[in-house]
Amino acid sequence: MNAPDQNARGVDALISQLRADGIAAGKQEAERIVAEAKAEAAKVLATAKTDAEKALNDARIASERYENAGKEALSTAMRDAVLTMKSTLMARFEIDVQRMVSQTVADPEMLKQMVLELVGRARADTGAGDGTEVILPAQVVGPDAIRENADDIQSGKLTKFVLGLSQKMLEDGVTLHASDDLQGGIKAKLAKDDILLDLSDEAIASLLIQHLQPRFRAALEGVIR
Repeated sequence: MNAPDQNARGVDALISQLRADGIAAGKQEAERIVAEAKAEAAKVLATAKTDAEKALNDARIASERYENAGKEALSTAMRDAVLTMKSTLMARFEIDVQRMVSQTVADPEMLKQMVLELVGRARADTGAGDGTEVILPAQVVGPDAIRENADDIQSGKLTKFVLGLSQKMLEDGVTLHASDDLQGGIKAKLAKDDILLDLSDEAIASLLIQHLQPRFRAALEGVIR
């Protein structure tokens, strides 16, 4: 075998070795790259999963927060609505009581009974009715009321009430007065004892409201909660 053939075989062997080494190195590099890619992908996947879980948890917390805020707002709105309704009904109740009392004490016969009862009690307590002044609403005994009923001065209920009551009171030493400040009911001044008895519609309504209001409120509490 000559030298050139040996050199050729050496070169071929070297090339084969280099090729083998290159393939091995390339394979290793490829495996490394794949491993790194897999590791990076796993890392990215883990990070994405963590971020997704965090985002989901944040969304859940935000949803619960909004839900709780909504429930609280609804509860507050309902409580305010109930309070407003109760307040409105209480105000309406007071107005209705006031109107009922005003209508009742505006009746001439009721006024007459109130005056007679008051004077009778004053006489029983003090021994006499002298010095007692009874104050009636101006619309009952005032000049305007008389002028408005001028055509019916002899037979009108108002005239009969005023004349009949005045006669009875004069016999008992009681005087009658009219007041523009009195809308309904009566007031009486017992001069001997310096006492003012307030039986106006406002005073009567106020006493009724004080008595009935707790019961009405309790009834509301039982119906509206």
